[in-house]
Amino acid sequence: MIFKQVSVFVENTVGRLAAITKILADNNIDLKASTIAETVDFGILRFIVEDPEAAVRLLIGNGFTASTSQVIGVSLEDKPGGLYDVLAVLADAEIAVNYIYSTIKSDEGKALIVMKVSDEEKAIDVLNKKSIKLMSLEEL
Repeated sequence: MIFKQVSVFVENTVGRLAAITKILADNNIDLKASTIAETVDFGILRFIVEDPEAAVRLLIGNGFTASTSQVIGVSLEDKPGGLYDVLAVLADAEIAVNYIYSTIKSDEGKALIVMKVSDEEKAIDVLNKKSIKLMSLEEL
């Protein structure tokens, strides 16, 4: 399934991540998955929540630069080669994977991952054809 993730530019200063998570916590917004990529001066925090538009409004209202983008969620076997099985299907279909990260939750024997791909609709089609389980926002 396709769902939206929130991306926030975060300065590499003490307390900035705490400030973001406080805003979310104070507004009863629960993180389902998250990752951060950093450079010398700033990072990009990406996360999944049930109401991404509300999270973006709150963060922008508190001086952060935030936006949404589309991602897909995939359930894969939690074993050596489990990720390869999914990535090989996408590579064979010439779908680029920009980045992946795992969720906070997992199912018994399964890893739940979030993927940013070059073509979400095509990715869903080829993964479904290979019987690879896609995750909905509710399942994360």
